[in-house]
Formats: sequence, C-alpha cells, structure tokens
Amino acid sequence: MKTSLLFLAVLVGAVAGSAQTPVVLDGGVVNGASFGKGQPVSPGSLVSIFGTGLVSKLASADTIPLSTSLSGVTVTFADLPPAPLLNVIPGAPGSEDQINAQLPWNIGSGTGVVNVMVTTPNGTSMPVAVKFAPSMPGIFIADLGGQMNAVAVNFTDNTLAWKQGLTPTSHPAKAGDTLVIYATGMGAVDHQPVEGGIPTVLAHTIATPTVLIGGVPGKVEFSGLSPQFVGVNQLNVEVPTGVTPGNTVPLQIQVNGVTSTNTAVIAIQ
Repeated sequence: MKTSLLFLAVLVGAVAGSAQTPVVLDGGVVNGASFGKGQPVSPGSLVSIFGTGLVSKLASADTIPLSTSLSGVTVTFADLPPAPLLNVIPGAPGSEDQINAQLPWNIGSGTGVVNVMVTTPNGTSMPVAVKFAPSMPGIFIADLGGQMNAVAVNFTDNTLAWKQGLTPTSHPAKAGDTLVIYATGMGAVDHQPVEGGIPTVLAHTIATPTVLIGGVPGKVEFSGLSPQFVGVNQLNVEVPTGVTPGNTVPLQIQVNGVTSTNTAVIAIQ
C-alpha cells in the first residue's frame, strides 16, 4: 500500500523481511505526494521509491538534516552523495517496499535522466532510470471517505478544508478564506537549504505558481518551502469567488508549464 508522507502511520516494533537483493521497480520513483505515474520528479522534492528487497525493517528519520542511511539502507542518484531519507517501510506480503527520500537539489538543471540505486546489507540494486524536470507539483492527500482529500488547512482556525464531519473539526472553506496547502515538487527556491534540511530563512519558489480551486485561480499570497518539513512546499492561497460549492472541488497547482493531477479535492461552501 502506498503511504502518503504526511500521513504515515506510527507503527510499533520491527517488521522482518526476507533477505534478497534489492530491486527498484521500473518507473518506481514517483512524486512523494501525488504518486503520479509516468511523471518526472523535481530537484529538492520528496519522492517515494518502490521495489522489492529494499527494506528489512521500519525506520524513520529522527534528525534534521535527515540521515542518509536508515536500517542499513542508502539511496544514490547518479554519482551524487547518498540522498536524505525520511522513512524506509517494509511492504506487506505481496506488496512493494517503500522508501521516502529527498531528491538532491543539485540533481541537475532543466530536464534529464539519472539512475537511482538502492544499497542494503544484501547488495545494491541495478540502476533504474529516473526522469527529472524543473518542477512537477504534487499535493499531499489523505484517502478518507472514499476521496483524495488535499492537505489544505484553513488558516484562521487550523482545521482541514474537508467535508464537514469527515474529521471532528474539518469544515469547508469559503470565498475570501486563506488556505495553507502542502505540496512537493515546486522546484528551485531563492534560499536553498542544505540537503535534507529545512530553510533557515524564508525561501520562496523562483517560479510563480497558479493555484486552481475548482478551475478558478486563487490569489497566491506565499509560495515557498515549509519552515517545518524537509522537502515540503507551502502555498498560502485565498479562495476566489465563483467556485462551485461542493465537497469534492478539485485543487491543482500549475508551475513551469506543468499541472498537478486533478485527484486532490477540498470542500468549498
């Protein structure tokens, strides 16, 4: 099961895995928020890596900057130093293992292809090609109530802009409200933190995004890096007038000529 980075369950105990040579799936490196298949990933973003034999037991980072090794697992892109790791998660029987990592900021400029390799105590995987691009936005989601709810927070009361009652405090947003949206893959920023680190000063994205709420552009008040989470973008956006109310209003980000998927939704009244 694919686990969205901001909604990882807190698991107790170690999960044993079989000793096998690690294998990264072809196309198995995806945006860590949207899990968009067939899409490139972008520098500094969070990515999820899927495969077999990648992880023997659960481990999560407990330092910032993030560690580059968890439970004996390291990830390298091209000939760069090992990438920062957030989590290594063993798959349930019959499903893939998952590694959540940060794609290095200096992976390259423009578009291109690099190889990724995963090393464990049982060996190193064969290289798998990964496409990258300046930006490829993905919005963090929570699969609740049969829909992909965007991690979009009502600024005034710190509640989620979801269907009333979906969680004890969630409620729809309305025109004029400011939403704090969490995403990854927005690309370069004006104050780049160290690999695996968080910004020490306010870091704005170089490219100015457009945020669509039900297809209507909202006023972007801030677009940059979250000061709290490694590799996470934060966008503060005012809900525009003219949005058709509902509990499944699509939320999308456009930046550098690419648009996030239309699967992330919020509630608007």
